[in-house]
Amino acid sequence: MKQLKTLLVDDEYSAIEGLAIRLEAFSQIEIVGYARNVTEALALISKTEPDLIFLDIEMPGQSGFELIKQLQPETCPAIIFVTAFHQYAVQAFEVRALDYLLKPVKKERLAEAIARVAVNLDTGSSKQHMLEVADILETGDAVGLADTAPAYRIEQEKLVIQDGHHPAQLIPYREILWIDAAGDYMCVHTSTETFVMRARMKSLINDVLPDGFLRIHKSTIVNLQYVVKLEPLMNSEYNLVLSNQKSLKVSRTYSRQLKLSLSGDKTG
Repeated sequence: MKQLKTLLVDDEYSAIEGLAIRLEAFSQIEIVGYARNVTEALALISKTEPDLIFLDIEMPGQSGFELIKQLQPETCPAIIFVTAFHQYAVQAFEVRALDYLLKPVKKERLAEAIARVAVNLDTGSSKQHMLEVADILETGDAVGLADTAPAYRIEQEKLVIQDGHHPAQLIPYREILWIDAAGDYMCVHTSTETFVMRARMKSLINDVLPDGFLRIHKSTIVNLQYVVKLEPLMNSEYNLVLSNQKSLKVSRTYSRQLKLSLSGDKTG
């Protein structure tokens, strides 16, 4: 297997040391340098020409995103972000990072990320990714990477699911039929799959989901575009049927707002 010349970039020495220790388990990784900031990283990239960079995001002076802005797309290494902050996942995938790992990095996720890099380098996909990044930077379409960046687009169109153990998943809102609670987790149902994410229902409905999603029970949210039938039960409760024939209970608390929404009256 080809040796991957690897650079670690993080302003915290303990983070670099911990990651380096974990990488000792992977014979294909050859660490060629460590950098504590963007300036040091650029100098080492020029000197060592790494195949892969494990890159922190929040660093003094310039961020990991700023480092990417200064790299030539034709020769840019594969990028794996390593950060303690989950909120940068969307930006990371907008600039075509091959993976996004949350600290502390687990060995299983590290193995997945390295395997993904090996496949991309073998197929040449990594270089194509970086050419696409150059286009994004030129047009100012990536959040946080250009002064002319427009409003967030991906989170307006897709639900971002990132648990730190698996690659981030971006689920188009239009494909979500309903969401229900399972303890501290939410089960997001499409017509073909169910995705699990850690979130609060109140936060989802108030801060994340777009118009068209409505809470019908203390543990259930539905996408109104898939509602095909509303069957009355006792005590002002209803049975709601979706286009896939899934039946969901509408509690008395939420039944009035549901009927108003389905009739097109959102004023309540």
